Amino acid sequence: MSQTRGTFGRMGFILAAAGSAVGLGNIWKFPYITYDNGGGSFVLVYLVAVVVIGAPIMLAETLIGRSTQLSPVEAFGELGKNAIGGRAWSLIGWLGVLTGFVILSYYAIIAGWTIYYIGQCLSWSFGGFSADAAIGLDSSFGDFLANGPLQITFQALFMAMTVGVVLFGVRAGIERVTKVLMPVLVGLLLLLVVNSIWSPGFGEAMRFLFHVGPIGAGAILEAVGHAFFTLSLGMGAMITYGSYIGSKSSIPRSAAVVCLFDTLMGLAACVVMYSIIFSVSEAERLVTFSKSSTILFTTLPRIFYELPLGSVLAPLFYLLVGFAALTSTISLLEVVVAHFIDARHWSRRKATLVAGSAVFLLGIPAALSLGASPTMGSFGTGGVFNTLDYAASNWMLPIGGLCIAIFTGWFLDSRITRAELEKGHGAFPLFGLWRFLLRVVCPLAIVWIIYAVVGGKSFA
Repeated sequence: MSQTRGTFGRMGFILAAAGSAVGLGNIWKFPYITYDNGGGSFVLVYLVAVVVIGAPIMLAETLIGRSTQLSPVEAFGELGKNAIGGRAWSLIGWLGVLTGFVILSYYAIIAGWTIYYIGQCLSWSFGGFSADAAIGLDSSFGDFLANGPLQITFQALFMAMTVGVVLFGVRAGIERVTKVLMPVLVGLLLLLVVNSIWSPGFGEAMRFLFHVGPIGAGAILEAVGHAFFTLSLGMGAMITYGSYIGSKSSIPRSAAVVCLFDTLMGLAACVVMYSIIFSVSEAERLVTFSKSSTILFTTLPRIFYELPLGSVLAPLFYLLVGFAALTSTISLLEVVVAHFIDARHWSRRKATLVAGSAVFLLGIPAALSLGASPTMGSFGTGGVFNTLDYAASNWMLPIGGLCIAIFTGWFLDSRITRAELEKGHGAFPLFGLWRFLLRVVCPLAIVWIIYAVVGGKSFA
C-alpha cells in the first residue's frame, strides 16, 4: 500500500489492458449493433476500423504512458513542454481523468445489475423458472430500476469490489485479479460457445455473422464508432496502464494482442447471443432485440430457460458479464487514482478511497434517475444516467481520442514515438504507416463521428 506507483509483470499489461477493453460493450452492445446493421458486412468494416483507427490510437496512448511513467495529466504536461502549446496539452489528460470518473459513475450501476441477476438466476435455477416469471420479466426489471435503495446497494457492492482490487496496487491488485478473471472469463465464454453449437439457431447464427452483403454509410459510421469506443480509448486508461510497463515489453505486440483478444471476445459473444436469438421465432426475435441495453435483463433470461441446460448456463452467463464489467471498472478507477498519486503524492489507500467514494456519490443521482426519482429522471437528456452516458460517449471520448491522435501524430517528436515503439520490440517497419494513420486517417474518422453527433447521432 505504499505511495510507489508499481509496475506490471511480463503479462500484466496485456491482461489488464485486455480486461479494460473487454466489458459490457463486448457482451451486449457489439452483438446488438452487429445484428442491427446486417451481420457479416458490419463485422468486416469493424475489423478494418480496429486496425486503422483503434490500434494506432492504442499505440499512441500506451507509448505516452511508458515514455513518461506518469498518469495522463502529468504525462501530457511533461511531453508538451517541448511542443507548441506547452503545458496546455495537460488539458487532454484532465479530460481523460474526468471521462474515466464520469463513465465509472454510471457504468458501476449497470455492473451492479449483474450481481442482482446472478442471484436471480440462481434462484430460478434451483426454484424453477415459472410461466409467471417469464411473463413478468419486463415489469420486474422496471420495478428493480425504480427501487432506489436496491439500485444504490448493488452499485455500492460493485464499487466496493472495484475499490478492493485497486486498493492493493498494480501488481498485487490489478495484475493478480486480472490473471484470474481473464482466464475464467475466456473459459466461461468458450463453454457457452461450445454449448451454442448444439442449439437450434447455431447454423443460422453463423450464416448471419459471416455473410457479407451490402452495407450503408450509417452502418459504416457505427462500426467506426464502436471500434474506437470498445478499446477503452480516449479516457486515459491505456496511458495509465502504459505507465506501468517496463522497457522490455513490446508496445506493438502488446497492442496487437489486446486488439485481437477484444475482437475475438466480441465475436464469441455474438455466436452465443445469436445462437440463442435464432433459436426462437422471427417475431420473437424482433422483440428480443428491440432494446440494446436491457435485453440482457428482460428477454434473455426467459430464452435461456427454454434451452437445454438453461438452468446451468443462465447464471454462468451473468457471471461472465459481471467479470467483464469488473475488469473494466478497475481500469476506470485506476485512471483517477493514478492522477492523485502522481499529482498530489497521496498514498494509494487515500487516493483509492477518496476517488472511489467520489465516484459512488456521483453515481447515486444517476441510479435514482432510472425510475426512483422523477427529479433525477427529468434532468438533462433523459435523466442523470442518460445525460452522463451521452456526454461521455458522444463528446468526451471522441474529443479525447482526437486530441491524442493530433498531439502524438503532429506535435510529439517522432524520435520519441519511434524510440518507444522500438523499445523491447526491435525495428518497427510500420512506423511510417502508423504515423500516417494517426495524423490523417484517425482524426478524419473521429471528426466524422463528432460531425454525426452534431447532426443528432448518438453512440451512447
